[in-house]
Amino acid sequence: MRDDWDSIERGAAALDAMPNYERVVKLRCGAAIKPQPITWLWDGWLPAGKLTILAGAAGTGKTTLTLSLAATLTAGGRWPDGKPAKAKGNVLIWSSEDNPDDTLVPRLIAAGADMSRCHFIEGIAENGQSVPFDPSQDIGELHKAVERIGGVSLLIIDPIVSAVAGDMHRANDVRRSLQAVVDFAEVHKCAVVGITHFAKGGAGKSPQERVIGSQAFGALARMVLVAAKEEDGDRRVLARAKSNIAPDDGGVSYCLDLVNIGGGMEATRTRWEGVIEGTAREILGDVEYNEDNEAEERADAEQFLRGLLADGPMPSKAVKADADGAGYSWATIRRAQRVIGVECVKEKGSKTSHWVWRLP
Repeated sequence: MRDDWDSIERGAAALDAMPNYERVVKLRCGAAIKPQPITWLWDGWLPAGKLTILAGAAGTGKTTLTLSLAATLTAGGRWPDGKPAKAKGNVLIWSSEDNPDDTLVPRLIAAGADMSRCHFIEGIAENGQSVPFDPSQDIGELHKAVERIGGVSLLIIDPIVSAVAGDMHRANDVRRSLQAVVDFAEVHKCAVVGITHFAKGGAGKSPQERVIGSQAFGALARMVLVAAKEEDGDRRVLARAKSNIAPDDGGVSYCLDLVNIGGGMEATRTRWEGVIEGTAREILGDVEYNEDNEAEERADAEQFLRGLLADGPMPSKAVKADADGAGYSWATIRRAQRVIGVECVKEKGSKTSHWVWRLP
C-alpha cells in the first residue's frame, strides 16, 4: 500500500514540475480520493452543496413554499415531514420578481424566520453606482459577501432563468451560465434552490420534462422538486421528480394561509399537511384532473377499493398491483382513497417498514 501512495505522490510531483505553458490532462487517482457522504439540510430533499430545481404551474405558491423552507433553516424549526432542522443557517435570496420590502420579508416573518439570518442580493456597487447582479461576472464578489456574513447554508434564485446569460432553451447557454452557481454551492457547501415554471400543456407528461426551458436545467440539478395545485381547491402538493442522491418518490401536501403579521399587514405562509406516497407523476396526477370526466371511473374505483380492503389492511404495493390488474390508474385510486377515507400508515416490522392501506 505504501508503494501505491509513493507512486501517486511521484505522479503528482511530476505534474507540478511541468512548465506552465504546457497543456496536460489532469488525472485524479481513485485511491487518493476519500469518499464523502452527502450532507442534507432537509434529509432526502434539500442537499447541501448541490443545485435543486423547484418547478410548478402558476398558483402553486412556489416562492412562499421556498421561503417557508428558508424560515425553517434560519429558526431551527421542523421540515415539512416533521423532522427537526439539524442546525441553523444563513439564507441568501436573489429575486427578480418580488420586492423584499412588501412581499418577501412579510412572508418570511409570517413563516417564523429569524430575519437576522436572511439576506437579499440587491445588486453590485460599482464606482458609486448600483448595477444589476450578474452571476457570470459577479460570483467572485458574492464569495466575499458570504464571508462577511459568516457563511451561507441556502441560496434561493427566483427565477433560476435570471442566472442564465443567453437563451434558456439552449443547453449550452444554460450549462455555461449555471456552472458558476453549481461551483458556488460546492465551495460553500450551500444548498441552491432555483425556482422555475412548468411549460404550458404538459399535464400528464413526465414531471421533469415539464420544466420550462432546456432540459439542461433538470440535468444539472441533483434534485428536481415539482409542485401542483388541486383543481377548484386549496390543496397543493410537493413531490420529488428526480434525485440522483436519494429516493425519487414521495411528497408532502400543503396549503397557503393568509395571516396577520402586525402593523395592519397580512402575508401568506405555508401550512404543511403531511407526507404523501407515490411517484411525482402519480402525486401530480392526483390533483391535476377534470372531475367531470372522471366521476364515473372514480365511483367504480371507490367500490373496488372498499371491496379490496374489506378483509383487512393491505400493503400499498399490493393495492397498486391489484389496481393495475383491474385497469385503474393510480391517480384515480388515490382520489378514491381520499373520498372514502382510506388510511395510509407506515408499519414497522422486525427489519423494515412499509406503507399499509386500511379502511377507517
